[in-house]
Amino acid sequence: MGVPVVEAPCEAEAECAALCTSDKVYAVASEDMDSLTFGAPRFLRHLMDPSSKKIPVMEFEVAKVLEELELTMDQFIDLCILCGCDYCDSIKGIGGQTALKLIRQHGSIESILENINKDRYQIPEDWPYEEARRLFKEPDVTVDIPELKWTAPDEEGLVEFLVKENGFNQDRVTKAIEKIKSAKNKSSQGRLESFFKPVSTSAPLKRKETSEKPTKAGAGKKTKGSGGKKK
Repeated sequence: MGVPVVEAPCEAEAECAALCTSDKVYAVASEDMDSLTFGAPRFLRHLMDPSSKKIPVMEFEVAKVLEELELTMDQFIDLCILCGCDYCDSIKGIGGQTALKLIRQHGSIESILENINKDRYQIPEDWPYEEARRLFKEPDVTVDIPELKWTAPDEEGLVEFLVKENGFNQDRVTKAIEKIKSAKNKSSQGRLESFFKPVSTSAPLKRKETSEKPTKAGAGKKTKGSGGKKK
C-alpha cells in the first residue's frame, strides 16, 4: 500500500514516542496511554475511530499534562506505575486519585513505600517497580532510520495477496487502490493540525469507567487525562 513501516525492537508505543521526540513524526496516534508515559510529546486518541461514531480526535501534549498535574516527568512515570501498568501490578487500594495525592506528597515511589500505611495498603511481594521505571525511561527503541516516505501502492501485489490468495472481491480492491492513488496524487499534504480546530478542555480522559479501584490499565491512565484538546 506504500505506507512506511517501522518495526519496533520492543514496545510499539515506546518506538512511536521516540520517533515523535526526534521529530520524525508529528504525533503518536494510539489508544494506549503508555505512549505518554514513554514521553511522546504529542498523543492522539480516536484518530482511527469510524466517522459514524462522531467521536472527536483528542490531542494531549505531555508538557501540558505535567504542568496541570504539577509533576515532573519522573514523578509522572512513578504515578503511572503506582496505578498499574503492563510491567507490574498496582498496590491494592490505590487508584488514580490516591496515587496522585501520594506522589505530590512524597515525590517518589521509594518515599511512598517508606511512609505508607502497610496495614492499609498491601505492597506486592518483590514488586518490580524499579524495572518498570527503567523500561519507561530507557526503552529499547530505534530512531536511526531513513526519512519516512509514502510510495505508490504495489497494485499487482495487492491484487495477488487480497484477491487471489485471500478471496477478497476484486472490484472492491480495485476501487480501494484507486482511492489510495487519488489521495497520494493530491497536490499537497498539510500538517495534521490543519485538519482540525483545537478546542481546549480540562475534562479528564477516561480510558475505562472505573472508580477508585485500581486496574491493570485503567486508573493510572485516567490520571493522564489533563492537558487534552478536542479536535
